[in-house]
Amino acid sequence: MQSTQIPDFDASAPAELGETPSSGWRKPFSSVSLFWRTFFLLSILLIGSILAWLQTLRSLEFEPRAVQTAQLLASQVNLSRAALVYADGIARISLIKTMKDEEGLRIVPREATDSFESRDNDAFSRRVIAELGSRLGQGTIVASRMNGQPGLWVSFVIDGDDYWLQTDQTKFNPAGGTTWLIWLGVAAVLSLAGAALIAGLINRPLKELSFAASRMRDGDFEASQLDEHVNTSEIREVNIGFNRMAQKLAKIEQDRALMLAGISHDLRTPLARLRLETEMSVSNLEARAHMASDITQLDAIIDKFLDYARPDRVKLTPVVLGDVIDSCIYSMRKLPDVKIEVDLEEDLLVLADEVELGRVITNLLENARRYGKSVNTGIADIRISALSRDKWVLMKVRDRGIGVAPSQLYQLTQPFFRGEAARTAANGAGLGLAIVEKTMQRMGGTFQLANSNTGGLSAHLRLQRATRF
Repeated sequence: MQSTQIPDFDASAPAELGETPSSGWRKPFSSVSLFWRTFFLLSILLIGSILAWLQTLRSLEFEPRAVQTAQLLASQVNLSRAALVYADGIARISLIKTMKDEEGLRIVPREATDSFESRDNDAFSRRVIAELGSRLGQGTIVASRMNGQPGLWVSFVIDGDDYWLQTDQTKFNPAGGTTWLIWLGVAAVLSLAGAALIAGLINRPLKELSFAASRMRDGDFEASQLDEHVNTSEIREVNIGFNRMAQKLAKIEQDRALMLAGISHDLRTPLARLRLETEMSVSNLEARAHMASDITQLDAIIDKFLDYARPDRVKLTPVVLGDVIDSCIYSMRKLPDVKIEVDLEEDLLVLADEVELGRVITNLLENARRYGKSVNTGIADIRISALSRDKWVLMKVRDRGIGVAPSQLYQLTQPFFRGEAARTAANGAGLGLAIVEKTMQRMGGTFQLANSNTGGLSAHLRLQRATRF
Protein backbone atom coordinates (compact mmCIF):
# COMPACT_ATOMS: atom_id res chain seq x y z
CA MET A 1 0.00 0.00 0.00
CA GLN A 2 3.04 2.26 0.09
CA SER A 3 4.76 3.86 -2.85
CA THR A 4 7.12 6.71 -3.45
CA GLN A 5 6.02 7.36 -7.02
CA ILE A 6 2.53 7.16 -8.43
CA PRO A 7 2.50 6.86 -12.20
CA ASP A 8 -1.22 7.51 -12.38
CA PHE A 9 -0.65 11.22 -11.84
CA ASP A 10 0.48 12.19 -15.32
CA ALA A 11 0.52 15.36 -17.35
CA SER A 12 -2.83 14.51 -18.88
CA ALA A 13 -4.60 15.06 -15.59
CA PRO A 14 -6.34 18.39 -15.08
CA ALA A 15 -3.87 21.03 -13.92
CA GLU A 16 -3.89 21.37 -10.14
CA LEU A 17 -7.05 19.28 -9.92
CA GLY A 18 -9.99 21.58 -10.10
CA GLU A 19 -8.46 24.79 -11.34
CA THR A 20 -9.94 25.97 -14.60
CA PRO A 21 -7.44 27.07 -17.25
CA SER A 22 -6.99 30.77 -17.59
CA SER A 23 -8.71 32.21 -20.63
CA GLY A 24 -6.02 34.86 -20.97
CA TRP A 25 -3.59 36.99 -19.10
CA ARG A 26 -4.93 39.32 -16.46
CA LYS A 27 -3.80 42.87 -15.98
CA PRO A 28 -1.78 43.29 -12.76
CA PHE A 29 -4.03 46.15 -11.62
CA SER A 30 -7.10 43.90 -11.79
CA SER A 31 -5.84 41.80 -8.87
CA VAL A 32 -5.50 44.80 -6.54
CA SER A 33 -8.13 44.99 -3.80
CA LEU A 34 -10.80 47.66 -3.93
CA PHE A 35 -9.30 49.45 -0.91
CA TRP A 36 -5.87 49.86 -2.50
CA ARG A 37 -7.36 50.78 -5.85
CA THR A 38 -9.46 53.52 -4.24
CA PHE A 39 -6.46 54.64 -2.16
CA PHE A 40 -4.18 54.89 -5.20
CA LEU A 41 -6.73 56.83 -7.25
CA LEU A 42 -7.45 59.26 -4.41
CA SER A 43 -3.72 59.68 -3.77
CA ILE A 44 -3.05 60.47 -7.42
CA LEU A 45 -5.91 62.98 -7.42
CA LEU A 46 -4.78 64.72 -4.21
CA ILE A 47 -1.07 64.81 -5.05
CA GLY A 48 -1.86 66.06 -8.55
CA SER A 49 -4.02 68.80 -7.02
CA ILE A 50 -1.20 69.78 -4.63
CA LEU A 51 1.30 70.04 -7.46
CA ALA A 52 -1.15 72.05 -9.53
CA TRP A 53 -1.74 74.49 -6.67
CA LEU A 54 2.01 74.70 -6.06
CA GLN A 55 2.63 75.62 -9.66
CA THR A 56 -0.23 78.11 -9.56
CA LEU A 57 1.14 79.81 -6.45
CA ARG A 58 4.64 79.97 -7.93
CA SER A 59 3.25 81.50 -11.11
CA LEU A 60 1.26 84.08 -9.14
CA GLU A 61 4.33 84.90 -7.03
CA PHE A 62 6.71 85.12 -9.98
CA GLU A 63 6.03 88.70 -11.12
CA PRO A 64 5.73 90.37 -7.68
CA ARG A 65 8.87 88.63 -6.40
CA ALA A 66 10.88 89.59 -9.51
CA VAL A 67 9.83 93.22 -9.16
CA GLN A 68 10.54 93.17 -5.42
CA THR A 69 13.99 91.66 -5.95
CA ALA A 70 14.87 94.22 -8.65
CA GLN A 71 13.63 97.05 -6.44
CA LEU A 72 15.77 95.80 -3.50
CA LEU A 73 18.89 95.55 -5.65
CA ALA A 74 18.26 98.96 -7.20
CA SER A 75 17.81 100.48 -3.73
CA GLN A 76 21.10 98.98 -2.55
CA VAL A 77 22.92 100.29 -5.62
CA ASN A 78 21.39 103.79 -5.37
CA LEU A 79 22.02 104.09 -1.64
CA SER A 80 25.60 102.87 -2.05
CA ARG A 81 26.17 105.30 -4.94
CA ALA A 82 24.73 108.26 -2.99
CA ALA A 83 26.76 107.44 0.11
CA LEU A 84 29.97 107.21 -1.84
CA VAL A 85 29.30 110.33 -3.94
CA TYR A 86 28.83 112.57 -0.92
CA ALA A 87 31.73 111.11 1.08
CA ASP A 88 35.25 112.48 0.85
CA GLY A 89 38.15 110.21 -0.04
CA ILE A 90 39.10 109.23 3.54
CA ALA A 91 35.49 108.71 4.60
CA ARG A 92 34.77 106.76 1.42
CA ILE A 93 37.36 104.08 2.31
CA SER A 94 35.94 103.78 5.81
CA LEU A 95 32.38 103.66 4.41
CA ILE A 96 33.21 100.86 1.97
CA LYS A 97 34.75 98.84 4.80
CA THR A 98 31.71 99.44 7.04
CA MET A 99 29.28 98.44 4.27
CA LYS A 100 31.18 95.18 3.74
CA ASP A 101 31.39 94.31 7.44
CA GLU A 102 27.91 95.40 8.52
CA GLU A 103 25.69 94.95 5.45
CA GLY A 104 27.59 92.35 3.42
CA LEU A 105 27.96 94.81 0.52
CA ARG A 106 31.29 94.83 -1.27
CA ILE A 107 32.22 97.57 -3.74
CA VAL A 108 35.19 97.21 -6.06
CA PRO A 109 36.25 99.19 -9.16
CA ARG A 110 35.30 97.69 -12.48
CA GLU A 111 38.20 97.19 -14.86
CA ALA A 112 38.07 96.67 -18.59
CA THR A 113 39.84 93.35 -18.14
CA ASP A 114 37.25 91.96 -15.72
CA SER A 115 35.69 88.68 -16.77
CA PHE A 116 32.18 87.84 -15.61
CA GLU A 117 29.33 85.38 -16.19
CA SER A 118 25.97 86.99 -16.86
CA ARG A 119 23.16 85.67 -14.72
CA ASP A 120 20.37 85.19 -17.26
CA ASN A 121 20.02 81.40 -17.21
CA ASP A 122 16.34 81.26 -16.15
CA ALA A 123 13.10 83.18 -16.59
CA PHE A 124 13.18 84.67 -13.10
CA SER A 125 16.72 86.05 -13.55
CA ARG A 126 15.91 87.53 -16.93
CA ARG A 127 12.80 89.24 -15.53
CA VAL A 128 14.81 90.69 -12.61
CA ILE A 129 17.58 91.92 -14.96
CA ALA A 130 15.02 93.57 -17.23
CA GLU A 131 13.34 95.32 -14.30
CA LEU A 132 16.71 96.34 -12.83
CA GLY A 133 17.80 97.77 -16.21
CA SER A 134 14.72 100.00 -16.29
CA ARG A 135 15.64 101.37 -12.86
CA LEU A 136 19.44 101.70 -13.18
CA GLY A 137 19.84 102.09 -16.92
CA GLN A 138 20.06 99.73 -19.88
CA GLY A 139 23.79 99.15 -19.46
CA THR A 140 23.34 97.51 -16.07
CA ILE A 141 25.06 94.15 -15.80
CA VAL A 142 24.09 91.41 -13.34
CA ALA A 143 26.67 88.63 -13.02
CA SER A 144 26.86 85.41 -10.99
CA ARG A 145 30.66 85.29 -11.09
CA MET A 146 33.28 88.04 -11.52
CA ASN A 147 36.97 87.20 -12.04
CA GLY A 148 36.29 83.71 -10.74
CA GLN A 149 34.62 84.94 -7.51
CA PRO A 150 31.03 83.70 -7.08
CA GLY A 151 28.31 86.02 -5.84
CA LEU A 152 25.66 88.45 -7.01
CA TRP A 153 27.51 91.25 -8.84
CA VAL A 154 25.77 94.41 -10.10
CA SER A 155 27.63 97.12 -12.07
CA PHE A 156 26.96 100.85 -11.54
CA VAL A 157 28.63 104.18 -12.27
CA ILE A 158 29.90 106.88 -9.85
CA ASP A 159 31.11 110.14 -11.39
CA GLY A 160 31.89 108.36 -14.66
CA ASP A 161 33.77 105.51 -13.00
CA ASP A 162 32.44 101.92 -13.16
CA TYR A 163 32.11 99.87 -10.01
CA TRP A 164 30.91 96.41 -9.01
CA LEU A 165 28.52 95.90 -6.07
CA GLN A 166 28.57 92.40 -4.56
CA THR A 167 25.52 91.56 -2.44
CA ASP A 168 23.86 88.52 -0.85
CA GLN A 169 23.09 86.01 -3.59
CA THR A 170 20.16 84.43 -1.72
CA LYS A 171 18.12 87.56 -2.38
CA PHE A 172 18.19 86.71 -6.04
CA ASN A 173 16.93 83.13 -5.68
CA PRO A 174 13.36 82.37 -6.79
CA ALA A 175 10.77 80.95 -4.44
CA GLY A 176 11.42 77.38 -3.39
CA GLY A 177 14.11 75.61 -1.44
CA THR A 178 13.84 73.58 1.73
CA THR A 179 10.74 75.35 3.06
CA TRP A 180 8.76 74.55 -0.05
CA LEU A 181 9.87 70.91 0.08
CA ILE A 182 8.89 70.62 3.75
CA TRP A 183 5.44 72.04 3.16
CA LEU A 184 5.03 69.89 0.06
CA GLY A 185 6.01 66.78 2.03
CA VAL A 186 3.62 67.64 4.88
CA ALA A 187 0.78 68.22 2.42
CA ALA A 188 1.53 64.94 0.65
CA VAL A 189 1.58 62.95 3.92
CA LEU A 190 -1.69 64.50 5.10
CA SER A 191 -3.24 63.84 1.69
CA LEU A 192 -2.19 60.18 1.74
CA ALA A 193 -3.52 59.78 5.29
CA GLY A 194 -6.80 61.36 4.21
CA ALA A 195 -6.95 59.12 1.14
CA ALA A 196 -6.42 56.01 3.31
CA LEU A 197 -9.15 57.14 5.73
CA ILE A 198 -11.62 57.88 2.93
CA ALA A 199 -10.83 54.59 1.16
CA GLY A 200 -11.33 52.70 4.42
CA LEU A 201 -14.68 54.37 5.07
CA ILE A 202 -15.83 53.67 1.51
CA ASN A 203 -14.76 50.02 1.55
CA ARG A 204 -15.85 49.12 5.10
CA PRO A 205 -19.50 48.40 4.13
CA LEU A 206 -18.33 46.32 1.17
CA LYS A 207 -15.93 44.38 3.41
CA GLU A 208 -18.71 43.69 5.90
CA LEU A 209 -21.01 42.63 3.07
CA SER A 210 -18.33 40.31 1.68
CA PHE A 211 -17.80 38.71 5.10
CA ALA A 212 -21.53 38.28 5.64
CA ALA A 213 -21.91 36.71 2.18
CA SER A 214 -19.08 34.25 2.93
CA ARG A 215 -20.72 33.27 6.24
CA MET A 216 -24.07 32.78 4.53
CA ARG A 217 -22.40 30.71 1.82
CA ASP A 218 -21.06 28.43 4.58
CA GLY A 219 -24.55 28.09 6.05
CA ASP A 220 -24.01 30.34 9.08
CA PHE A 221 -27.06 32.57 8.64
CA GLU A 222 -26.93 34.09 12.12
CA ALA A 223 -23.41 35.50 11.64
CA SER A 224 -24.37 37.02 8.29
CA GLN A 225 -26.56 39.80 9.73
CA LEU A 226 -25.64 43.37 8.75
CA ASP A 227 -26.28 46.64 10.57
CA GLU A 228 -29.62 48.07 9.47
CA HIS A 229 -29.14 51.42 11.24
CA VAL A 230 -26.12 52.86 9.42
CA ASN A 231 -26.28 56.55 8.51
CA THR A 232 -25.79 56.11 4.77
CA SER A 233 -29.19 55.48 3.18
CA GLU A 234 -27.85 53.43 0.24
CA ILE A 235 -25.82 51.12 2.49
CA ARG A 236 -28.77 50.82 4.89
CA GLU A 237 -31.06 49.68 2.05
CA VAL A 238 -28.50 47.13 0.87
CA ASN A 239 -28.03 45.77 4.41
CA ILE A 240 -31.78 45.49 4.98
CA GLY A 241 -32.24 43.66 1.65
CA PHE A 242 -29.34 41.33 2.40
CA ASN A 243 -30.68 40.50 5.89
CA ARG A 244 -34.14 39.74 4.51
CA MET A 245 -32.60 37.48 1.89
CA ALA A 246 -30.55 35.68 4.56
CA GLN A 247 -33.66 35.20 6.70
CA LYS A 248 -35.59 33.72 3.78
CA LEU A 249 -32.74 31.38 2.92
CA ALA A 250 -32.50 30.28 6.56
CA LYS A 251 -36.24 29.59 6.55
CA ILE A 252 -35.92 27.63 3.30
CA GLU A 253 -33.05 25.61 4.77
CA GLN A 254 -35.07 24.87 7.88
CA ASP A 255 -38.11 23.86 5.85
CA ARG A 256 -35.93 21.64 3.67
CA ALA A 257 -34.51 19.84 6.69
CA LEU A 258 -38.00 19.26 8.10
CA MET A 259 -39.29 18.09 4.73
CA LEU A 260 -36.42 15.64 4.26
CA ALA A 261 -36.85 14.27 7.75
CA GLY A 262 -40.54 13.75 7.01
CA ILE A 263 -39.79 12.10 3.67
CA SER A 264 -37.29 9.75 5.27
CA HIS A 265 -39.80 8.70 7.92
CA ASP A 266 -42.94 8.60 5.77
CA LEU A 267 -41.39 6.66 2.86
CA ARG A 268 -39.31 4.14 4.76
CA THR A 269 -42.27 2.95 6.86
CA PRO A 270 -44.44 1.85 3.88
CA LEU A 271 -41.34 0.47 2.12
CA ALA A 272 -40.64 -1.72 5.12
CA ARG A 273 -44.26 -2.94 5.06
CA LEU A 274 -44.03 -3.60 1.32
CA ARG A 275 -40.88 -5.66 1.82
CA LEU A 276 -42.54 -7.68 4.58
CA GLU A 277 -45.74 -8.24 2.56
CA THR A 278 -43.68 -9.23 -0.47
CA GLU A 279 -41.76 -11.84 1.49
CA MET A 280 -44.99 -13.27 2.94
CA SER A 281 -47.48 -13.06 0.08
CA VAL A 282 -45.55 -13.50 -3.17
CA SER A 283 -44.93 -17.17 -3.86
CA ASN A 284 -42.99 -16.75 -7.11
CA LEU A 285 -39.35 -16.61 -6.08
CA GLU A 286 -38.21 -14.67 -9.15
CA ALA A 287 -41.00 -12.07 -8.85
CA ARG A 288 -40.33 -11.74 -5.12
CA ALA A 289 -36.62 -11.17 -5.78
CA HIS A 290 -37.39 -8.47 -8.36
CA MET A 291 -39.83 -6.73 -6.04
CA ALA A 292 -37.32 -6.84 -3.17
CA SER A 293 -34.66 -5.40 -5.49
CA ASP A 294 -36.97 -2.54 -6.48
CA ILE A 295 -37.71 -1.77 -2.84
CA THR A 296 -33.97 -1.79 -2.04
CA GLN A 297 -33.35 0.56 -4.95
CA LEU A 298 -36.04 2.96 -3.72
CA ASP A 299 -34.48 2.92 -0.28
CA ALA A 300 -31.04 3.66 -1.79
CA ILE A 301 -32.48 6.55 -3.80
CA ILE A 302 -33.95 8.03 -0.62
CA ASP A 303 -30.47 7.82 0.95
CA LYS A 304 -28.99 9.65 -2.03
CA PHE A 305 -31.52 12.46 -1.70
CA LEU A 306 -30.73 12.80 1.99
CA ASP A 307 -26.99 12.82 1.33
CA TYR A 308 -27.29 15.50 -1.34
CA ALA A 309 -29.47 17.71 0.86
CA ARG A 310 -27.19 17.32 3.88
CA PRO A 311 -26.30 20.65 5.64
CA ASP A 312 -23.24 22.42 4.30
CA ARG A 313 -21.46 22.85 7.64
CA VAL A 314 -18.91 20.17 8.50
CA LYS A 315 -16.19 20.01 11.14
CA LEU A 316 -12.79 19.26 9.63
CA THR A 317 -10.23 17.23 11.58
CA PRO A 318 -7.01 15.40 10.63
CA VAL A 319 -7.93 12.02 9.12
CA VAL A 320 -5.73 9.12 8.03
CA LEU A 321 -6.62 8.72 4.36
CA GLY A 322 -5.53 5.08 4.20
CA ASP A 323 -7.84 4.06 7.06
CA VAL A 324 -10.86 5.67 5.41
CA ILE A 325 -10.08 3.97 2.08
CA ASP A 326 -9.66 0.57 3.79
CA SER A 327 -13.05 0.88 5.49
CA CYS A 328 -14.71 1.84 2.20
CA ILE A 329 -13.28 -1.02 0.15
CA TYR A 330 -13.67 -3.69 2.86
CA SER A 331 -17.14 -4.82 1.76
CA MET A 332 -16.33 -4.52 -1.97
CA ARG A 333 -13.26 -6.76 -1.97
CA LYS A 334 -15.47 -9.84 -1.77
CA LEU A 335 -17.53 -8.92 -4.83
CA PRO A 336 -16.65 -11.10 -7.84
CA ASP A 337 -17.01 -8.28 -10.38
CA VAL A 338 -14.69 -5.81 -8.63
CA LYS A 339 -10.90 -5.64 -8.45
CA ILE A 340 -9.40 -2.83 -6.39
CA GLU A 341 -5.75 -1.78 -6.24
CA VAL A 342 -4.55 0.83 -3.75
CA ASP A 343 -1.31 2.79 -4.03
CA LEU A 344 -0.76 5.50 -1.40
CA GLU A 345 2.06 7.39 0.19
CA GLU A 346 2.73 6.36 3.77
CA ASP A 347 0.84 8.12 6.59
CA LEU A 348 -1.13 10.56 4.45
CA LEU A 349 -3.16 12.90 6.66
CA VAL A 350 -5.97 15.03 5.24
CA LEU A 351 -8.12 17.71 6.81
CA ALA A 352 -11.65 16.41 6.35
CA ASP A 353 -14.76 15.00 7.98
CA GLU A 354 -14.20 11.25 8.22
CA VAL A 355 -17.84 10.31 7.58
CA GLU A 356 -18.21 12.73 4.66
CA LEU A 357 -14.91 11.57 3.13
CA GLY A 358 -16.11 7.99 3.43
CA ARG A 359 -19.28 8.90 1.52
CA VAL A 360 -17.17 10.50 -1.22
CA ILE A 361 -14.97 7.44 -1.70
CA THR A 362 -17.93 5.05 -1.47
CA ASN A 363 -19.83 6.98 -4.14
CA LEU A 364 -16.82 6.94 -6.45
CA LEU A 365 -16.25 3.22 -5.93
CA GLU A 366 -19.92 2.44 -6.49
CA ASN A 367 -19.97 4.55 -9.64
CA ALA A 368 -16.87 2.75 -10.95
CA ARG A 369 -18.35 -0.66 -10.08
CA ARG A 370 -21.56 0.06 -11.95
CA TYR A 371 -20.32 1.89 -15.04
CA GLY A 372 -16.56 1.23 -15.22
CA LYS A 373 -16.45 -2.49 -15.98
CA SER A 374 -14.10 -3.71 -18.68
CA VAL A 375 -15.81 -4.70 -21.91
CA ASN A 376 -13.61 -7.79 -22.23
CA THR A 377 -13.67 -9.18 -18.69
CA GLY A 378 -16.83 -7.68 -17.22
CA ILE A 379 -14.83 -6.77 -14.10
CA ALA A 380 -14.49 -3.28 -12.68
CA ASP A 381 -10.73 -2.79 -12.38
CA ILE A 382 -10.43 0.14 -9.96
CA ARG A 383 -7.17 1.81 -8.93
CA ILE A 384 -6.92 4.27 -6.04
CA SER A 385 -3.74 6.35 -5.73
CA ALA A 386 -2.74 9.42 -3.76
CA LEU A 387 0.29 11.59 -3.09
CA SER A 388 1.09 14.79 -1.21
CA ARG A 389 2.05 18.01 -2.93
CA ASP A 390 2.77 21.13 -0.88
CA LYS A 391 -0.31 21.78 1.28
CA TRP A 392 -2.57 19.43 -0.70
CA VAL A 393 -3.16 15.71 -1.06
CA LEU A 394 -3.98 14.68 -4.61
CA MET A 395 -6.11 11.56 -4.91
CA LYS A 396 -7.16 9.68 -8.02
CA VAL A 397 -9.82 6.97 -8.49
CA ARG A 398 -9.64 5.39 -11.94
CA ASP A 399 -11.47 2.56 -13.68
CA ARG A 400 -10.79 0.85 -17.01
CA GLY A 401 -14.24 1.06 -18.52
CA ILE A 402 -15.34 2.72 -21.74
CA GLY A 403 -15.12 6.22 -20.30
CA VAL A 404 -17.49 9.07 -21.06
CA ALA A 405 -17.98 11.26 -24.12
CA PRO A 406 -15.98 14.50 -23.63
CA SER A 407 -19.12 16.56 -24.18
CA GLN A 408 -20.75 14.88 -21.14
CA LEU A 409 -17.87 15.16 -18.67
CA TYR A 410 -18.94 18.49 -17.19
CA GLN A 411 -22.57 17.27 -16.93
CA LEU A 412 -21.79 14.22 -14.81
CA THR A 413 -21.62 16.30 -11.63
CA GLN A 414 -24.98 17.95 -12.32
CA PRO A 415 -27.81 16.72 -10.06
CA PHE A 416 -30.06 14.08 -11.65
CA PHE A 417 -27.94 13.81 -14.81
CA ARG A 418 -27.12 10.25 -15.90
CA GLY A 419 -24.82 9.19 -18.69
CA GLU A 420 -25.78 6.76 -21.40
CA ALA A 421 -24.85 3.66 -19.39
CA ALA A 422 -26.58 4.91 -16.24
CA ARG A 423 -29.68 5.92 -18.20
CA THR A 424 -29.89 2.46 -19.73
CA ALA A 425 -29.55 0.73 -16.38
CA ALA A 426 -31.99 3.17 -14.70
CA ASN A 427 -30.96 2.07 -11.21
CA GLY A 428 -30.00 5.41 -9.66
CA ALA A 429 -31.13 8.97 -9.15
CA GLY A 430 -28.13 10.62 -10.82
CA LEU A 431 -26.90 12.18 -7.58
CA GLY A 432 -23.75 10.16 -6.79
CA LEU A 433 -21.16 12.40 -8.44
CA ALA A 434 -23.11 15.56 -7.55
CA ILE A 435 -22.86 14.50 -3.90
CA VAL A 436 -19.11 13.98 -4.31
CA GLU A 437 -18.59 17.44 -5.76
CA LYS A 438 -20.73 19.17 -3.15
CA THR A 439 -19.07 17.31 -0.28
CA MET A 440 -15.58 18.12 -1.56
CA GLN A 441 -16.50 21.80 -1.72
CA ARG A 442 -17.76 21.67 1.86
CA MET A 443 -14.40 20.24 2.96
CA GLY A 444 -12.41 22.93 1.13
CA GLY A 445 -11.24 20.64 -1.69
CA THR A 446 -11.93 20.25 -5.39
CA PHE A 447 -13.21 17.47 -7.65
CA GLN A 448 -12.80 16.90 -11.38
CA LEU A 449 -13.50 14.15 -13.88
CA ALA A 450 -11.41 13.26 -16.92
CA ASN A 451 -11.02 10.42 -19.37
CA SER A 452 -7.80 8.49 -18.74
CA ASN A 453 -5.27 8.04 -21.55
CA THR A 454 -5.26 4.29 -20.87
CA GLY A 455 -9.06 4.04 -20.99
CA GLY A 456 -11.75 4.56 -18.43
CA LEU A 457 -12.86 7.45 -16.26
CA SER A 458 -10.57 9.18 -13.74
CA ALA A 459 -11.83 11.09 -10.71
CA HIS A 460 -9.33 13.66 -9.41
CA LEU A 461 -9.72 14.90 -5.85
CA ARG A 462 -7.71 17.56 -4.05
CA LEU A 463 -7.91 17.52 -0.26
CA GLN A 464 -6.35 19.81 2.32
CA ARG A 465 -3.25 18.25 3.80
CA ALA A 466 -2.98 17.90 7.59
CA THR A 467 0.40 17.69 9.31
CA ARG A 468 -0.55 16.49 12.78
CA PHE A 469 -3.47 15.54 14.95
